Amino acid sequence: MHIRVFKFGGASINSAGGIINVASILKRFPDMPLLVVVSAMGKTTNALESVLEHYLNRDPVAVIEAFGKVRDYHFGIVNNLFADKDHPVYGELDSLFNQLRGYIRKGHLYSGMGHERDFEYDQVVSYGELFSTAIVHHWLAGQGIPVRLFDVRELIRTDSTYRDARVNWKVTEPRISSAISSYFGTSPVPGKIALTQGFLGCDQEGNTTTLGREGSDFSAAIFAFSLHAKEMTIWKDVPGVMNADPKLMPDAVCLETLSYREAVELTYYGASVIHPKTIKPLENANIVLRVKSFLDPDQPGTIVKNVREWKIATPIFIVKQNQVLISVSSRDFSFILEENLSDIFSILANFRVKVNIMQNSAISFSFCIDNDPHKVTPLISYLGKDYETRYNDGLELYTIRHYTDEAINRITRGRKILMELRSRNTCQVVTG
Repeated sequence: MHIRVFKFGGASINSAGGIINVASILKRFPDMPLLVVVSAMGKTTNALESVLEHYLNRDPVAVIEAFGKVRDYHFGIVNNLFADKDHPVYGELDSLFNQLRGYIRKGHLYSGMGHERDFEYDQVVSYGELFSTAIVHHWLAGQGIPVRLFDVRELIRTDSTYRDARVNWKVTEPRISSAISSYFGTSPVPGKIALTQGFLGCDQEGNTTTLGREGSDFSAAIFAFSLHAKEMTIWKDVPGVMNADPKLMPDAVCLETLSYREAVELTYYGASVIHPKTIKPLENANIVLRVKSFLDPDQPGTIVKNVREWKIATPIFIVKQNQVLISVSSRDFSFILEENLSDIFSILANFRVKVNIMQNSAISFSFCIDNDPHKVTPLISYLGKDYETRYNDGLELYTIRHYTDEAINRITRGRKILMELRSRNTCQVVTG
């Protein structure tokens, strides 16, 4: 039995029309069983993050307003899809919102800024995927598609690293294999679909965890690996993997083929089209990844696979905005030695901060990170206890894979350069 894994992101289901379109895409594959992973709808994750912030700031009026916007958005989509107001989807969605409202009213609050915030994040923001899959499930069933909704938290087991949970593969793989294989059976019904949430997992204590921002891609890869799938498809609002963000560079082109290694490099440097953790499970099992457009499903998209000799004919641009460049030096102007670097990296690890680019001189060490105010502010304060610390914010980090002089000039022209690093295949530039 060959199962194909599909993943649909929030942009594909941000409206009633989007859900109808997803159903039409699924109907194009009537001859094979499909495992479909779905993200939260549209910008729901951002909206729930707003609910969380007001909740943590003890602002009940703002919480109610933000909560109401999320609820109205989802019920607006349901109203456009289901004319019968007695349809079960209304009761199921209402129950989920009541659960979230009840959690907030209990006031699981704390003082200070630590890992507790990450725990609260996972318990609140995770509802986005529960809302979306409830709606999609009922719509697909109403279209006569054989479909069953699986709660991914019963399948993917993780540790308790909230907001960036690590998968317990020894437990997860057999759980997925057993549950999904039993559903499809030895003679699967053509067009039968197993539907589940992306982004989520569950720790040993039964608490909801998340796999990192945009982690639904990784969720799909976990299922593809566990089910020994031959192929996985990510459906996006772009033609495939582009050599640049078309919103920033309108002349961006679609790359027909990528090697696993190149895809890993791109995700490491911040390419948003694929989640960074997605590629390794696929490469390990030699599973082909396709990135296709849900707006134009007839287009071939991009294929990521094992390519021994792969050459790129055009530079690939990756932009990370809202960056902070932090520079630390010893207070007595002595050299920054290995023991200092070890100490600094230990601090970064404790704050769970990913370094996007770094550079050191004899007396200073500089690094660029995403501007997460809940991490950056306390990090700078902590570093300032033992080191002279300076920082610049509001910056952009450009990474160019397979760079040329013309490509570098394109992004540096007219900009102030604060840091630049070049290797054989990669150039990184921090600009102000």
